[in-house]
Amino acid sequence: MTHEDRGKYFKKHAQNIEINEDLKNEIIEQAKNKSISCKKAEEIAGELGCSLEETGRTIDVLNIKITKCQMGLFGYGETSKIVQPAKEVTAEEKEKITTALKDGSLPCEAAWKIASELNIPRMKVCADCEAMQIKIKPCQLGAF
Repeated sequence: MTHEDRGKYFKKHAQNIEINEDLKNEIIEQAKNKSISCKKAEEIAGELGCSLEETGRTIDVLNIKITKCQMGLFGYGETSKIVQPAKEVTAEEKEKITTALKDGSLPCEAAWKIASELNIPRMKVCADCEAMQIKIKPCQLGAF
């Protein structure tokens, strides 16, 4: 998405894309000021049995902004990104991250899985990646 397209999230998708009406209605109900948090999007997806990808696509079609990325990468006001590089990355964390890399980046979905497996916060995995100079992408919701 280019800088000129910021705020026009619907442009990432075909105009005739079909969306789940229940999902659409729940997103509209939960959105505040044309935005919705990553956590709330995850909760909606879980409650309705939808994938995060479908949920993100529906959020885009509704032209709603995703905020407060659970990885700390975007959606936190003026600073946007709040995650800071970890001071220490354990050998186990480093191995899990490097093993899960795709084209030199760690997919968001893999980061969440690593956090779950190691019983650590998702943002800690992101902080480890920051320290290792590894980008987390793609976002499961399609935000970037």
